[in-house]
Amino acid sequence: MKKIIHVTQSSIPDINEYIKEIKDIWDTRWLTNMGTKHKKLELLIRDYLNVPNITLFTNGHLALECIIAALDLKGEVITTPYTFASTTHAIVRNGLKPVFCDINPNDYTIDVNTIESLITEKTSAIIPVHVYGNICDVETIDTIAKKYNLKVIYDAAHTFGVTFNGQGIGSFGDASMFSFHATKVFNTIEGGAVTYNEPSIKERLDSLKNFGITGQETVEYVSGNAKMNEFQAAMGICNLRHVDNEIAKRKIVVDRYNEQLGEIEGIKLSKPQAGIKSNYAYFPVVFDGYKKDRDEVFEELKTHNIFARKYFYPLTNSFDCYKDQYNVEDTPIAKYISERVLTLPLYADLDLEDVDRICEIIKK
Repeated sequence: MKKIIHVTQSSIPDINEYIKEIKDIWDTRWLTNMGTKHKKLELLIRDYLNVPNITLFTNGHLALECIIAALDLKGEVITTPYTFASTTHAIVRNGLKPVFCDINPNDYTIDVNTIESLITEKTSAIIPVHVYGNICDVETIDTIAKKYNLKVIYDAAHTFGVTFNGQGIGSFGDASMFSFHATKVFNTIEGGAVTYNEPSIKERLDSLKNFGITGQETVEYVSGNAKMNEFQAAMGICNLRHVDNEIAKRKIVVDRYNEQLGEIEGIKLSKPQAGIKSNYAYFPVVFDGYKKDRDEVFEELKTHNIFARKYFYPLTNSFDCYKDQYNVEDTPIAKYISERVLTLPLYADLDLEDVDRICEIIKK
């Protein structure tokens, strides 16, 4: 049987390291509700990301829902359809209307030159998405937001550990949401966080992730349960010790892909952004005028038990659940890229021999 290679593989610590980390949970019997592991991890990640404030959540999606609610957004939110379902769903589930902006064809983030044309009297915020570890044009977005008095929440699910000109990416805008899902560069099995600049937000976020409870006998908000448990936090504490090494190993894989595929006509690779310290989160390839189209490459890899991913495809503005509400033709660049992009397998322990084999299958 051929070796199975998935698009990603979770990073986990040595089992004995994790057992040692969770041992005292058996002594305290404190399994959830902001225990000592939770508090420790919150401080560790805050320092690692170089951000002023952070609140942990059980997953990135609920983190995004809660920060949208915490900022009391109303009306319309400008965002991009070139993202995972979570971004759009979080907006809609908060009773807001997503207004879809196209992306730029270079790094696949929101097209900042189009944002202003979409702003109306109903616009309350911009929720841009950092894509594949590529960051949005945070400086232009900041200028637009200040001009129109809009909130900015970044979907930073792909950018754990990324810095821009030495500044933690989670310090831009009003807030940023990070995902610590098992497939991400850093994981807590399932998990997420919101980073933010205004410290007063923390009290409300802590309430929103705990059913809206504000005191022993007071419940001021309608909300749900989004608390990270102690076992998730313990996994995060362990994984954070190794994340720099994991990122360094991912870079080796990315460098090999670039060597193999970088000069082939019809294959477009992401170019490094100026001022960015990367986390090498994904390796997207756009097949545009190549001898094989994206779907053909996808299927051919699959015959070799190599499972790449059409990421992001389809666009969120074409989902069945939003049928007849949006026109995918309004975001033509996003549509064009989504029909041609494939993310190749990328994880810290991917053998370079397997990278070479993947590339040979693509090139033959």
